[in-house]
Amino acid sequence: MSGERLPDFAGRRVLVVGDVMLDRYWFGDVERISPEAPVPVVLVRRVEERPGGAANVARNIDALGGEATLLSVIGDDEAGHALERVLAQGGVKASLHRDAALSTTVKLRVVGQQQQLLRVDFERTPGHEVLAAKLDEFERLVDRADAIVLSDYGKGGLAHVTRMIEAGRAHGKPVLVDPKGAEYERYRGATLLTPNRGEFREVAGRWTDEADLARRAQKLRAELDLDALIVTRSEDGMSLFTATQARHEPTRAREVYDVSGAGDTVIATLALMVAAGADLPAAMRVANHAAGIVVGKLGTAVVHREELLASLAAPA
Repeated sequence: MSGERLPDFAGRRVLVVGDVMLDRYWFGDVERISPEAPVPVVLVRRVEERPGGAANVARNIDALGGEATLLSVIGDDEAGHALERVLAQGGVKASLHRDAALSTTVKLRVVGQQQQLLRVDFERTPGHEVLAAKLDEFERLVDRADAIVLSDYGKGGLAHVTRMIEAGRAHGKPVLVDPKGAEYERYRGATLLTPNRGEFREVAGRWTDEADLARRAQKLRAELDLDALIVTRSEDGMSLFTATQARHEPTRAREVYDVSGAGDTVIATLALMVAAGADLPAAMRVANHAAGIVVGKLGTAVVHREELLASLAAPA
């Protein structure tokens, strides 16, 4: 596939709904071990804040030249304000509902000599009142979108995911879901589900070979009335299953540096490709290239159109 065949994403609108978080990075040097305990002492030199979760999906869509609208819930706290600020700085259009009883999810990573030493998470499930308000706004926004992404990180922001899928499909929109947990019945009727290898194994069980994988994938796809299922398989690439075909794309990764946020990049690219009218095999090929680029970057990151064009044009 040549770079010239990458669709123009300008004007393609994707509604992104789900769990957002603030990714904080403390970068520093490690020069000694603490006298208090056998742990490294990190002298912090630099602090970075990046959008995570569904916010990172929206950021990837914008970076590729599409138009993302982000709908989610945050706390009325310092981290929530910080997330709004970094999203605004990145030009991401966002409607973030506030819940005073909610702590905005924060993932704090301590990095020394470019190696992650520690991650600390802060989170609390949002209240039902704010989630209901978000559902109302979703139903108002759905007609403006060319595709819908539901990014589930299991933080409570997609309590109404089944109704969102039903509403999106009723309006004729493709609905792509990045799932979480083992209760996949709630994703019934989605256009596309994109579990990673571990998530799929948790739901479908271990497979013995490629044929067994295909049988389990097709069984799950049929049971949930999905148009398609893509299993992202890390170093083993990606596999697509529809009612009429099964296709596999080998990995495009160069040197794997950091896999955090790679799933966000994958579903963002898939959504834009579908919004631009591409079929799912073509969408998976391009998303596979995007994944190969982003895992070579530190932390939650984005892929730009120029990088994707270069990867697509490079010899296999």
